[in-house]
Amino acid sequence: MQITKEQKDALNAIVTINIEKADYHEKVERALSDYRRKAKIKGFRPGHVPMAFIRQQYQQSVLMDTINKLLQDNLGKYMTDQKLDVLGNPLPLPQNNLDWEQDDFSFKFELGLAPQFEVKLNAKKVTQYQILADDVVINRQLDSIQKQYGKLTSTDKIEKETEISVDFTSEDETKKGSSIITLEQIKGKSNQLQFKSSKVGDVLTLKTKGLFENDQDLRTALAITSEDFNGLNIEITATITALQNREKAEMNQELFDKLFGPGVISSVTELKDRIKIDAEKQFAQQSDQKLLNDVIESLIDNTKFKLPADFLKRWMQQSGEKPLSAKEATVEYDKSEKGIRYQLIEGKLIEDYGLQVKFEEIQAYAKDRIKMQMAQFGQNNPTDKELNDIAARVLGNKDEVKRIADEVLSQKMLELFKKEANLKLKALSYDKFIKEVS
Repeated sequence: MQITKEQKDALNAIVTINIEKADYHEKVERALSDYRRKAKIKGFRPGHVPMAFIRQQYQQSVLMDTINKLLQDNLGKYMTDQKLDVLGNPLPLPQNNLDWEQDDFSFKFELGLAPQFEVKLNAKKVTQYQILADDVVINRQLDSIQKQYGKLTSTDKIEKETEISVDFTSEDETKKGSSIITLEQIKGKSNQLQFKSSKVGDVLTLKTKGLFENDQDLRTALAITSEDFNGLNIEITATITALQNREKAEMNQELFDKLFGPGVISSVTELKDRIKIDAEKQFAQQSDQKLLNDVIESLIDNTKFKLPADFLKRWMQQSGEKPLSAKEATVEYDKSEKGIRYQLIEGKLIEDYGLQVKFEEIQAYAKDRIKMQMAQFGQNNPTDKELNDIAARVLGNKDEVKRIADEVLSQKMLELFKKEANLKLKALSYDKFIKEVS
């Protein structure tokens, strides 16, 4: 067997595999003998079917299977031995009227090769946000805590923050739901006026279109999925079942102890400091995700290299469950190009900076997540055996292992970007951050 490579250009090559009779003859004969031994054909005793009959029935299919396996095994080995970094899979060049009666065969495969390039992490400046919990955030959280732990009292008048319990029903009664809403969630003055002038027991007739400021509130009200929601414009009834005002909880030691345990917090000032610390920890996660996304986008935009686009489009035509037309493959390629580019960039960074994820790191990450989940249910001191047993079950799932490995790699990438990328720190409040990145 002889394998040669013709380099068409930096990104495309043709591999030719020449197969001689000596490469496959013994394997074919062994397979035919096995067929003869096992064949159950009417008129012949098992193992006594004439070989000529076996050859007539099975030789070509056996030959084709044997040669296909030789091609797969040897092409894969050749690419590994030659350290060929290929994109997609090799594409066999078509051969019309292949003569299976001949002794020697020649097959050609088209390869799309990965480009050679460098990744410069500091090429372009990227903003790293430091999100601060200002007085607006802290006071908003204080207000939320006071409401959450406050008392509910019945009322007969609907005001701005009155909690309105409502049963919603569609005209044909196929959609029903219950919800607690406030006037702020209702869209439009006429809708708000209907609610504002109502009392417990009143039944309002409303249109779903333009009823709520947030579409999710309508989904919740009628217990419908997003698929059912699209373009929904129907008449519904809203039965008011309760009206309550929430009296805010007092800022006292009893509330502090409910929040953090006896004696941990002893003043409003300490509570504000704790809210600030906790909020900024959460904001740091958002900032890190934003940084990760922004550096990735910057790398894709500023790391210049060509791809074997024509090859990849042809490969996409043939690689899916359903063959694609040339036009469909072009559309698919255009959607996938950024992802392909980042996969190559990511692979280069992994190679250059030694970011391979080890199983021990996956295992440690899984245990940390398990401990956090157990702590949420009051189990703060699990034994090593408990952690190991649960982790073993989790890591027995290949999909879960891949998910965790991806998260560990993302962490490694984030650490690398923070260390090596050209970052400009920008401190701002949470509200300003949301406004800037929206």
